[in-house]
Amino acid sequence: MAESVALDQPLDESTARKGRSPGQDAWREFRRNRIGVAGLIFIIFIILVAIFAPLMSPYGYATQNNLNSRAKPMTAYTITTDYLPNCHWAGTPLEWGCTIFFTGSDALGRDLWSRTVYGTRVSISIALVASTVSLLIGSIYGTVSGYAGGRIDNFMMRIVDFLYAVPILPLIILMQVYFKALARQGVREGLTGAIIELNQQMGGMLFLFIALGALNWIGMSRMARGQVLSYKNKEFIEAAHMIGASNSRIIFRHLMPNILGPLLIAETLAIPGYIFTEAVLSFIGLGVNPPTPSWGQMISEGYQGLRSNPHLVLVPGAALTILTLAFNFMGDGLRDAFDPKLRGRK
Repeated sequence: MAESVALDQPLDESTARKGRSPGQDAWREFRRNRIGVAGLIFIIFIILVAIFAPLMSPYGYATQNNLNSRAKPMTAYTITTDYLPNCHWAGTPLEWGCTIFFTGSDALGRDLWSRTVYGTRVSISIALVASTVSLLIGSIYGTVSGYAGGRIDNFMMRIVDFLYAVPILPLIILMQVYFKALARQGVREGLTGAIIELNQQMGGMLFLFIALGALNWIGMSRMARGQVLSYKNKEFIEAAHMIGASNSRIIFRHLMPNILGPLLIAETLAIPGYIFTEAVLSFIGLGVNPPTPSWGQMISEGYQGLRSNPHLVLVPGAALTILTLAFNFMGDGLRDAFDPKLRGRK
């Protein structure tokens, strides 16, 4: 009878926790962080905006209306019957939005709201692609270095030390200047010509992917190496050696799953830096190719008239600030959720 009563009692928190995986524990802790969840929701919203940009904006990012140059926010849009088909919302219940500048227009009469919406594609693409490339290169390089040890580890880390001595931003600027110079010269032959042609088709984003992703993996490689050094002498790794597992199997089936969590968190926290770097490059004219909109490029075009038309800077600047804050909030929430020392304190 006593045993049946004991079985009917609810399990305490420690017993219930034993039935959850580490990933479930981390997700449970992350959901408690309201700011982190808000950041994640906003990032998902921005990704949907980037995917469905034509549905979220009345006009294309390059559509000009010379009758409404530098229009103020929420002013009427001068439109004629033959110009109406240029509006994405023509013939829909949102057609009234074709006649209003929600956030104003730029010097060429292009709808600022539409350009800001399409600009999310550049920022989100940079955030996802550059971080993925950096994570892949850095994690593989650091894992191989830490697992190999000895002279191989020493040689590979000396390469990383050398790259640390090279200033990344000036190198990225030099790469962009070089690629754009080749494009202006009309190089169309060989591998270089194929890359330049593909970059033109992508609006200039391919070179940004290469520059940002391929040159920002250095810190990730060091972190991956440190994680591998802390795990390579653990019992489960020794057991894998004893049963004859190959080195590639140990790396990709045993080490990588255990070190991937901290690396993902670190890369998430690095994403705002990628977005700001792209904005800086676009601000100085080394980013995407016009008329492809970028928030940094839009700020560069509007800052000279800041006093008379502050909306030209405030709208893309606000979008850039909010998106980077969202990634920071989400990264902080993930870091707290995956850190066992911080669980249960909030």
